[in-house]
Amino acid sequence: MKTRSLLFIASIALVAVSCKNRNAQIKDTVFTISPFNGYTERDGKPVNVKVSYPESFKPDSIVYLLDSVKLGSREDSTAISFKTDTLRMGIKNITAKVYKDGKSKDIKTGVVIMPVRMPSSYTYKVIKKFPHDTTAFTEGLSYDDGYLYESTGNEGKSEIRKVMLETGKVVERQKLGDKYVGTGSTVVGDKILMFTMKDKIGFVFDKKTVKPLTQFKIGTEAWGATTDGKKIYLNNGTNRVLLLDQTDYHQIGFIDVFDHNAAVNQIDELEYFNGKLYATINPYDTIIEIDPKTGAVVKAINMTDIYPEKERPKGFDGDKNVLNGIAYDAAGKRLFVTGRKWPYVYQIEIVKNNL
Repeated sequence: MKTRSLLFIASIALVAVSCKNRNAQIKDTVFTISPFNGYTERDGKPVNVKVSYPESFKPDSIVYLLDSVKLGSREDSTAISFKTDTLRMGIKNITAKVYKDGKSKDIKTGVVIMPVRMPSSYTYKVIKKFPHDTTAFTEGLSYDDGYLYESTGNEGKSEIRKVMLETGKVVERQKLGDKYVGTGSTVVGDKILMFTMKDKIGFVFDKKTVKPLTQFKIGTEAWGATTDGKKIYLNNGTNRVLLLDQTDYHQIGFIDVFDHNAAVNQIDELEYFNGKLYATINPYDTIIEIDPKTGAVVKAINMTDIYPEKERPKGFDGDKNVLNGIAYDAAGKRLFVTGRKWPYVYQIEIVKNNL
């Protein structure tokens, strides 16, 4: 009986040690995951994800997540694949959750999705010129109901303006106040939204009178803004464009803008028309066309010399007073552009560059 009792105790100890080893196995196992963090893939091509581990380790299951959405699961180190042709550009976070004996361990990596095609090359044709106030440090431009709505910057001089296109005359204006630096603006229904840079505030004005109605906080500084009639697009000078609800202005998503080479930073003024998002790139004489569903740059429009150097007055600061206004007349199908302190608003046509 004594020997049998000792054997029984020994067997219990072995089971305990075995359980302890199994529970510690997942914690102590070295896992690797491919592709490596920061790997770049072109949209339209699949990405294969795989967790590797020593032969001695036998997982119960491995669950794969893409940006917290389940891709599927495996019971071994077999790779799992996901398509990229419908994904937005930018960083996609991948998590492999390895399960064993009631325990789990997260193995993480990330891939960067970029456009497979380089942007198509376009230029412009000037159709007509309209007068523009050369004191206006243009930050945002919209066209609606026969008027241009223009927001201007510079500390203490920032304001929203309602302007007659044909004459350039300011018919209504409202200053923000001495402490604010105004940036982008857009017309939303019967209101005008105008944003500020360092104060992270959005102002709401009556479209007819441009009298202030209310204001709201945003979580970032703002550069350019526009709307597609359902949501607001707002950027902060990086390659990220935030999506805001048009009713209460809270963030509902974002897109990251990439061309075939890299993230496109310094996005400034925005305009939306014909299902595409258009943006100036500060301080370059370029407008890009962006697919708003993915963030991929579709076209690059070379705006060089639209305001010719030879026509600029002596002492004109071309590095600061850049192209920075895009407005679209949906009813008349007219596209307008201007810049900071430029003498004209140009009606243009976007044309294919045959060079």
